[in-house]
Amino acid sequence: MSVNGIITNRLKRLAEEVAYLKQERDATPNLRAYQRNQRLKKAVERSLQVAIEVCFDISQRIISIEGLPPASTYRETFETLHQAGVLSSELTFRLKQMVGFRNLIVHDYTRIDDERVYGILKRRLGDFEAFAEEIERYLSGE
Repeated sequence: MSVNGIITNRLKRLAEEVAYLKQERDATPNLRAYQRNQRLKKAVERSLQVAIEVCFDISQRIISIEGLPPASTYRETFETLHQAGVLSSELTFRLKQMVGFRNLIVHDYTRIDDERVYGILKRRLGDFEAFAEEIERYLSGE
């Protein structure tokens, strides 16, 4: 498969979001500091949402290009790529968890748990990097 310009641009955007999130992660010493900073909380939540949306956009693009069965949900989108051999089962599982988080911040924003967001910030940014690596490996034909 030749690298598609849209996918390349989205991978760049994902890298930018992850770089920003890492910067904030490294500058935020603990949960309490995170909870006290409303601007930081809003920015991190939005950046995580964008990162998840970018993964979804890339996945949808590959599904379209490859003529794979269309998915009706975010979770199905990642599962379709897993079934096609694009994503590993472990990463697919983690991305499906991220979908639940994305749905919370988009649709049930009054129940956002700062501890959960902070935990993702501190421990789950590698999921986005793993996604980019698996997509790049797939695109290169490895």
